[in-house]
Amino acid sequence: MTHQSLWQFIAEQHEKLITQIIQHLGLTFLSLLLAILVGLPLGILIARKKRLSGSVLGIAGILQTIPSIALLGFMIPVFGIGPKPAIAALLTYALLPIIRNTYTGITGVDPAVIESAKAMGMNRSQLLFKVKLPLAMPVIIAGIRTAAVINVGVATLASFVAAGGLGEFIFGGISLNNTNMILAGAIPAALLAILLDQVIAMIQKSGYLVFRKLKYLAPIVLVIMAAGYLLTSVSHHKIKAGFTPEFMGRQDGDIGLRSVYGLNVNPLVVNDAIMYKAAYEKELDLISGYSTDGRIKAFDLYVLDDDKKIFPPYFAAPIIKTKTLKKFPELEKALNLLAGKFNDSIMTDLNYRSDHLHQTPEKIARDFLVQNGLYKSPRKGNSGTVRIGSKIFGEQYILAEMYTMLIEGYTDYKAETKTGLGGTKICFDALMNDAIDFYPEYTGTGLLVLLQPTPQILKNVTQSADKTYQYVNSEFEKQYGIQWLKPLGFNNAYALMMRRKQAEDLKIKSISDLKRYVDGK
Repeated sequence: MTHQSLWQFIAEQHEKLITQIIQHLGLTFLSLLLAILVGLPLGILIARKKRLSGSVLGIAGILQTIPSIALLGFMIPVFGIGPKPAIAALLTYALLPIIRNTYTGITGVDPAVIESAKAMGMNRSQLLFKVKLPLAMPVIIAGIRTAAVINVGVATLASFVAAGGLGEFIFGGISLNNTNMILAGAIPAALLAILLDQVIAMIQKSGYLVFRKLKYLAPIVLVIMAAGYLLTSVSHHKIKAGFTPEFMGRQDGDIGLRSVYGLNVNPLVVNDAIMYKAAYEKELDLISGYSTDGRIKAFDLYVLDDDKKIFPPYFAAPIIKTKTLKKFPELEKALNLLAGKFNDSIMTDLNYRSDHLHQTPEKIARDFLVQNGLYKSPRKGNSGTVRIGSKIFGEQYILAEMYTMLIEGYTDYKAETKTGLGGTKICFDALMNDAIDFYPEYTGTGLLVLLQPTPQILKNVTQSADKTYQYVNSEFEKQYGIQWLKPLGFNNAYALMMRRKQAEDLKIKSISDLKRYVDGK
């Protein structure tokens, strides 16, 4: 299969890239405008009432230490998904440098200058706007400059909550093992940060000369950029869809829906951790999910029939280097104890216990092994340590815990888990670079994301689950020196799903039915 250059990828995706850049700038500027409207008066207030300065700066400092993903998570219950939680999180991050620099700039004005102004008969308001703020402006703008650069970087995470921006390409590329996609998002984000930094630096040097114009010009520019963002984010479709970054770029995802079904629902890009709840809460009508996910049952979602078969088999199995199996001779037998012990409904139930009942992966894993007569107390051997990787969703955490218990119960090895690795690319690279020894993978992902075969091969090998498994196993051995151990027995394929009641009301049972509804037929 021929591989695109970065420039070919950008040329092909230029419309999407331009939209993402506008969204990214809109998020940055709108949050920056709001941060200035909040931070500047707060900075002026604490400069006037110094006893408040410690607590105000302390609170702003604490808010900035909250990890950005966590902060976005806190915002979702309040604002839902889309631009609002992203703007609220970015505003929070921008506050500290603006408040602190406003306070520092005003309190740093020479007292002799203030006394002279008072002697000329200036009141408090004149003193602030004609003396203190103009003289403090270079320091204040330095704070705005810092806030702007921070926000350009943090705004890449906005795609986790369906707010758009360059993070869509970055996280999609990580999931899809697509370096061009990562670079198409990361390079413009870095350039925007540098450009913004330099433009604000020029304004900073102008100091007082620009102060009077800035009062009128800056808000106008910021509002125009924000309006541009909002316009690019409005959806006019009958169905509000949300797909994960990985699903957006896959042949068995949005690309296949367009090419095979002719279905274009103009989806928002959303993180899979929040898309099920967003569907349940009616913020999204259609999502890309996983067929064994416990949240299907928890939120009463209906899986649409893939009547044109664009989703290939996704049978799970551990993948491991041949040389690792030689290094740990007891390992293969222990890992294969799980082979064939699952079916789709068993795995869905285990995921339900994790996703909805909030049981820990350790408890779920132990209960399952005990129930199947596979649990043994750890031997506490010291013949080496096996490192287990996993992707960042519940099913993989559960499987990683099961493998830990089997390795420590049936062999003299210790097990160490490296769970929550971002996506396919990160897991596979970690395996190739010997940072982990094995992780559970899916045959469909191995086929489409890692091998990327020609359309003809794809058509031949996806006719059955067994053919897909045999093909990926032999090709991985040839290309990477990696083996697929025996499949676990469940098929966690991609699926399109809606709220059950909505699907029933609209009489949508299959993806073709959905296409007819979207087209108004």
